[in-house]
Amino acid sequence: MYLSFAVLSMDISSLILVGSAVYLIVQLLRFIFADADFTLLWAAKLGNKPEDKLRGQVVWITGASSGIGEELAYQLAALGARLILSARRQNELERVKRTCLEHSTLQEKDILVLPLDLLDRASHEAKTATALQHFGNIDVLINNGGRTQRSLCLDTSMEVYQAIMDLNFLGTVSITKQVLPHMTSRGTGIVATVSSVVGLAGAPLATGYSASKHALQGFFNSLRTELTDYPGITISTVCPGPVQSQIVHNAFTEELHKAVSNAGDQEHKMPTARCVRLILVGLANHVKEMWIAQQPFLLFYYLWQYMPTLAWYATNVLGRKRVQNFKAGLDADSAYFSKPKTKTS
Repeated sequence: MYLSFAVLSMDISSLILVGSAVYLIVQLLRFIFADADFTLLWAAKLGNKPEDKLRGQVVWITGASSGIGEELAYQLAALGARLILSARRQNELERVKRTCLEHSTLQEKDILVLPLDLLDRASHEAKTATALQHFGNIDVLINNGGRTQRSLCLDTSMEVYQAIMDLNFLGTVSITKQVLPHMTSRGTGIVATVSSVVGLAGAPLATGYSASKHALQGFFNSLRTELTDYPGITISTVCPGPVQSQIVHNAFTEELHKAVSNAGDQEHKMPTARCVRLILVGLANHVKEMWIAQQPFLLFYYLWQYMPTLAWYATNVLGRKRVQNFKAGLDADSAYFSKPKTKTS
């Protein structure tokens, strides 16, 4: 009898070990093919659907004329959200509006084109008043406006650093401060800010951009703690990795008015539509921080969170590659594991 009990105990132990091994393998495979943090992917599978939670909501999108902001407009319009589209270029905003109307059931009155310069902070109060007068309320503010950077610190002028902080950080804070009192008076609302993977960790060629995104992370993480008396207000930060968009074409360089000479191929990056779908899932489920990236970039989020010593080593290795890509005339985030070809004239 004792022998039978021992055999049974061994069988149960073996089953537990096998079950644990299978579970770990499944989770490893999930991570290898993941393109977002597990909380966000769980929400995408089992949480609230954007179609249910965002329909009819008034959503103000800054930086809506291209890239992530443009795709946000299209997907939100398809869901039936009412939109305020803001950026500097009114003609591009009108183009985005036309496309939204063509591919949704929205009417002309459901989309407000509201040209906005984040640097003109004196105008933000009047712009917010215009938005409120048109719709009566703002349910969601998506801070997506800003510019990235492609230049080495030793070559970059202080004017560029000042411009980056004025645009990416202070411009975003200014708009948020105009909208937030409206949300606190109603006791409800979402402020979502598009940060970046470099808002969590540094990266070469983006010292100023990374600093502006770190500033946004610190600001909104602190703001979230100030609003604990308003449980109906969600402060969400979105941290995408490389995404297919025009952001590199409009990047700051070492001089304030110097354009990027070669933006490189963007095809290796995450499709914009997938990134935006995950953002909308996060908004529908009130996710406070979203990590969105394909591998190997997603791995860096976890390394920086849980294994910073290893993260520093990996960042130095791939950071060196990023600089090599840049100097070779490639996109900085491409060809990490292959030798860059020398730029030809």
